[in-house]
Formats: sequence, C-alpha cells, structure tokens
Amino acid sequence: MPSEALAKEGRFVWYVYLLESEASEGERAISASDLKKRIAEHNAGKSSHTSKFLPWRIVTYLAFSSQAKAASLERYLKSGSGHAFASKRLW
Repeated sequence: MPSEALAKEGRFVWYVYLLESEASEGERAISASDLKKRIAEHNAGKSSHTSKFLPWRIVTYLAFSSQAKAASLERYLKSGSGHAFASKRLW
C-alpha cells in the first residue's frame, strides 16, 4: 500500500476518496483524510452526514504526497464542474 511504503520513508500520504452507500441508492460522499480510519468511522456511524446511509463502500481513492493538493481536489470534486467530472470519470 502506498501509505505504508511512504511512511517507512518518513513521508505522509493524504487521500481523496469517493464513497457510495450500499443501502441507499444514489447516496455518495467525497472526503479527504486518513482513508482506513475514516472509512471505519463512516461505517461505525460516527459521521453525522453519512450515518444515515450505512454501510459505505469505497468506489475510488487517490493518494497525494501533498495535503494541499488533496484538499484542493476535494474542494473541486464538491463543486459543480467537479461533480460533473466525478460522475463521468470516477463513479
């Protein structure tokens, strides 16, 4: 896994990931954070936004060596043109 290899080198990895509810068709979420930790939190109901649509599955994730780049992509994917791009290319 990329984060483990980079962690051994003393570097961090930030993820942007797209989730889809397995129970509620059409419910999706986009986030940027620690992938393993956050998917566990989403599926444990610890996020008020996603707790209503459990369980969640990862559809796509991207790894970045820069937190700023990950945050920038997350903001873009949540914008109008970003939604269109994600719908066409990432979901």
